Amino acid sequence: MKKLLGTFAAATLGLAILATGAHAGSVAPSQQDAIVIVPASAGPADGQAPASAFRRGKIVAFETTAEAGDIIVLTRQNRLYLVLGDGQAVMYRVATAKKGFEWQGSHAVTAKAKWPDWRPPASMRKRRPDLPALMVGGPDNPLGARAIYLGSSIYRIHGTNEPSSIGKAASSGCIRMLNEDVTELYRHVKLGARVSVL
Repeated sequence: MKKLLGTFAAATLGLAILATGAHAGSVAPSQQDAIVIVPASAGPADGQAPASAFRRGKIVAFETTAEAGDIIVLTRQNRLYLVLGDGQAVMYRVATAKKGFEWQGSHAVTAKAKWPDWRPPASMRKRRPDLPALMVGGPDNPLGARAIYLGSSIYRIHGTNEPSSIGKAASSGCIRMLNEDVTELYRHVKLGARVSVL
């Protein structure tokens, strides 16, 4: 009887997994893998990809005391660097904060999202009453294809539906990337990595 119950439980679990997989393929992009959680034992630099794994970013010489896997944003250059270690980094062109919205600081990556929903902060909605309280993730969403959340701040590194803004001071404080670039960065940046905006 115990063997029969064990077999039945295993079959039920298998069907539940298959049903979940089928359901995941039928939901909107913004609902798939919305937030990624990392085990406490996984450090930010665990399994850092080699330079050959990057197709979008440019591999450059970059001397820093930051650890491999960390991100440094140089706002005056409108450049983001993913530190590889051994004097190298992957460089991407980005859009940074426009005048009056600049900030500097350091945060850990606390979450990552695919096709994220966007909830404009109250301060932004006060300036722009035309903005909705919620914009569902997708190609028309200002956060673009991926978002990397910085600590408990309102800032994030994200894609954009305004590719012409890349290379300029154009955002309200977030770091914008081309959707193809942020998708590559998303694959390689680990939760817990340090992001320094300078």
